[in-house]
Amino acid sequence: MVAKVNKFLTSDFRHNKSNEADLIPETPVKARRHSWRQQIFLRVATPQKGCDPSGWHEASENDLLNKRLKLDYEEMTPCLKEVLSIWDKMLTTPGRSKIKLDMENIHSAVEKGVPRQQRGEIWKFLVELHQLKHPFPNKQQPKDMPYKELLKQLTSQQHAILIDLGRTFPTHPYFSSQLGAGQLSLYNILKAYSLLDQEVGYCQGLSFVAGVLLLHMSEEEAFKMLKFLMFELGLRKQYRPDMTILQIQMYQLSRLLHDYHKDLYDHFEANEISPSLYAAPWFLTLFASQFPLGFVARVFDLMFLQGPEVLFKVALSLLGSHKPLILQHENLETIVDFIKSILPNLGLVQMEKTINQVFEMDISKQLQAYEVEYHVLQDELIDSSLNDNQRMDKLEKANSNLRKQNFDLLEELQVANGKIQNLEAMVEVLLNSEGKLNQTIRALELERKALLENLKEFHMQPANSSGKTLPSEQRCTNTAN
Repeated sequence: MVAKVNKFLTSDFRHNKSNEADLIPETPVKARRHSWRQQIFLRVATPQKGCDPSGWHEASENDLLNKRLKLDYEEMTPCLKEVLSIWDKMLTTPGRSKIKLDMENIHSAVEKGVPRQQRGEIWKFLVELHQLKHPFPNKQQPKDMPYKELLKQLTSQQHAILIDLGRTFPTHPYFSSQLGAGQLSLYNILKAYSLLDQEVGYCQGLSFVAGVLLLHMSEEEAFKMLKFLMFELGLRKQYRPDMTILQIQMYQLSRLLHDYHKDLYDHFEANEISPSLYAAPWFLTLFASQFPLGFVARVFDLMFLQGPEVLFKVALSLLGSHKPLILQHENLETIVDFIKSILPNLGLVQMEKTINQVFEMDISKQLQAYEVEYHVLQDELIDSSLNDNQRMDKLEKANSNLRKQNFDLLEELQVANGKIQNLEAMVEVLLNSEGKLNQTIRALELERKALLENLKEFHMQPANSSGKTLPSEQRCTNTAN
């Protein structure tokens, strides 16, 4: 659904033939702006046609054509029938959103490939599995505002979003038409998100992330998936205005490069090339701004499966796989140009090898360690720039915070001790009950033993001729006779 435009904001589009000439801008910039505004009005402000039953067949054909247009990209490796069968079975499992499946099987299936026609559905399936595994989402969840309600509002980010529409997948047929169906849907998603997440608003790079999602599902579904990536997987942190998280990520990547490819790390250091020169666009667009869509789709497959650490794995694998070629370049300009322009176009076979290497990597502990290391270094850097009075103030604040933490911990300790005492009293009561129950059990066992002996004697008594047991007095008389 396309958002309606406030009637007061469209007054400059309403003009009759008599004053039409007066409204035509004179300069090229004004002409371009006027053209954009006219097209926005015609595409966005014009009411949509109502549903006509006679047009259902035509709408269905348009949907099929639209889907074919969206999926117009080359897959890295076409899926085998065996893989298609595996995914069909998983996707058609009854009550799949409530069943915890074996994650090893899921990893194996993703590694073998994800069919392009079912990719959007598989991403939603992987999200369901993530939410089953993590039933309690993090605290930074946005307000639950319906997508259609967000579209009715105005955003202060409109200008920035409109500028980036033409830069997002400009050669892809779904997005290439200026303010066509693809660009309008993308605009709606980005506008809605900018209203939902006021802190982030709109940041360059988000249009590529939303664009990839939109190629594989409907507009509203793509918006929901963008929310999942940003809030539940935590990607929104790297788009915050201060970009602190992005700086940490670049430091982590540099340290990982030192660990896994020391010669390449040294080559970059010698030419003063930091990861921010080439890897920042990779992280902000999830590799979508520079790499073929077939490769980007595989990165998204892994993102929904493993989370944001996939970005580091893919970056490391890309650089490591092409290390000999990178080392051939001797200066900053040629190295960066190779990484930005030539590396993304080295062929899908090489890209598939890169993706396969990602499944073999485990860097989660290193990422945690390097994040802590970054903060320690930043604190030391800040300390070195302070004078004695500032250091004293900082230490006093730290001391005050520690005292408060100690006080809070003392309160928690007292509460814990109270709980321990209650539990100890409960244990004592239970032990007493256990002793009484043991005594009862022993008494019952003795009673059972006595009953068994009586029953045994009863069975050993002789029977009379009629088969009935004689009373004891009669047995004694018969014996005397």
